[in-house]
Amino acid sequence: MGVCRIIPLGGLGEVGKNMTVYEADGAIVVVDAGLAFPRDEHLGVDLVLPDFSYLREHEQMVRAVVLTHGHEDHVGALPYLMREVRVPLVLATRLTLALVKSKLDEHGLLRSAELRELAPGDDPVEIGPFRLELVRMAHSIPDAAAVVLETPGGRCVHTGDYKLDHTPVDGQRTDVGRLAEIGTRGVDLLLGDSTNAERSGVTESERVVGEAFRQIFPRREGRILVSSFASNVHRMQQAADVAVDCGRKVAFVGRSMRKNGNIARTLGYMNVPEDAILRPHELAELPRGEQLILCTGSQGEPMSAMTRIAYNDHPAVRVEAGDTVIISAKPIPGNELRVHDAINRLAKMGAEVLHEDNAPVHVSGHGRAEELRTIIGLLRPKSVMPVHGEFRMLAAHAQLAREGGVPEDRIVLAENGSVVELRDGVARIVGEVEAGVTFVDGLGVGDVHDVALRDRRKLSEDGVLIVVATLAAQDGGGLTAPPELIARGFGEGAELLLDELREEADRVLRELIGGDVTEIKLLQEHLHDALGGVVYDRTRRRPMVLPVIVEV
Repeated sequence: MGVCRIIPLGGLGEVGKNMTVYEADGAIVVVDAGLAFPRDEHLGVDLVLPDFSYLREHEQMVRAVVLTHGHEDHVGALPYLMREVRVPLVLATRLTLALVKSKLDEHGLLRSAELRELAPGDDPVEIGPFRLELVRMAHSIPDAAAVVLETPGGRCVHTGDYKLDHTPVDGQRTDVGRLAEIGTRGVDLLLGDSTNAERSGVTESERVVGEAFRQIFPRREGRILVSSFASNVHRMQQAADVAVDCGRKVAFVGRSMRKNGNIARTLGYMNVPEDAILRPHELAELPRGEQLILCTGSQGEPMSAMTRIAYNDHPAVRVEAGDTVIISAKPIPGNELRVHDAINRLAKMGAEVLHEDNAPVHVSGHGRAEELRTIIGLLRPKSVMPVHGEFRMLAAHAQLAREGGVPEDRIVLAENGSVVELRDGVARIVGEVEAGVTFVDGLGVGDVHDVALRDRRKLSEDGVLIVVATLAAQDGGGLTAPPELIARGFGEGAELLLDELREEADRVLRELIGGDVTEIKLLQEHLHDALGGVVYDRTRRRPMVLPVIVEV
């Protein structure tokens, strides 16, 4: 046997931006290309992507990207990757491919790679030194799959996200028979989803949520809003089924909810009668007790439908007393405060808000400890590398592997950028590569650096002070008028301070010009230091001081 290098570029030590490189004999196959959402300290950042620099440097080796399922934390970075790195082939299941096509179309990238559908159970695909096939897994989106990769260094199973749901809504269970068969063939390395590794027992079936909807909907007389991930087709299907049975019509609100709903219905993954669907602007014509609104915004995203509704900013939907709002998702770590804000505002409007803490309206798409044990037992891997989770989750998964009989020296706890070598069926960490993050800010990708975030943090905490001075270029360059000051973020009582700062700026400039110092950079430097010092003495704050010198 030979060697295969496995390099996670995202998804380890964090929840989100999952991306793993498999490299052997001069060829690279990438499993997943996901993004993450910014945390509070990422001021003004819209999305967080993996660092593609390793793939940029080895672009000529990239043969394909394989996608496990259609969630943003697994496919969202693909358009950004394809802008920077030539990707000849994208492989994915039917629904995943349809969601990705729509995404690539928006970025004008549809023609830049071959997009090929691969179904679980299809014959293995040969890509350079790799052979790969998919195995069906149950998750909170249809068409999720694990990737089985035969590499020169050994056989790897990359589970993607999964749970062992024995009663899934679409009847598509995790294919445990196939996994057992692969286990019999021999698995050298298991890369397994660790999200719920710390939680004992088994994750409940998706049908539990459908049953909750059956209990909740018939008793409600006002409008019902259900907010979930737009990709959770089964959740939307169950809500729509119960609503139609109760004589309600269904409206899809929010861009991604409408888009994914259309794709899922077109491909037959979702079935809602055409006469039961309303456009958002038609809601006003129907009694509130006959409406179900499916909308985005379960994570409190600032521009999403649910957040706009909570802040009374949505053109078509308003919440009133007697309405019921169901938040059918768990906040991603870091989003809790935004979600709580939305819940508080909706409750203030008089709505009854149901969420996972007070009603069984959400179940996870990730298996708990007992299910992870089952997978380890079915596959009987020689080595285990926990992926997809914060470090505490990876550590809990490693403990389950130990208990499952995997020797300590065969458990690989890696980080983003770790280089794991699989040689003759044995995996170990042999080095590391650069694996930071890339920020997307508006239309700019990767142009927000730590220094920009530091400036934004400073502005948000201590404000900004702009001082504008006009100098006459001739006649020895004197001041033509007293300096003007513009301050933001100083709050009440700033007037007295500004008067003092104006006098200080005037004094500093006159002193410098009197001493024949007229170089603009020097004048700005002295102004910056003098005004910053006064503000700090008076307020103990350090605003951003921006001196502007204009010569006329």
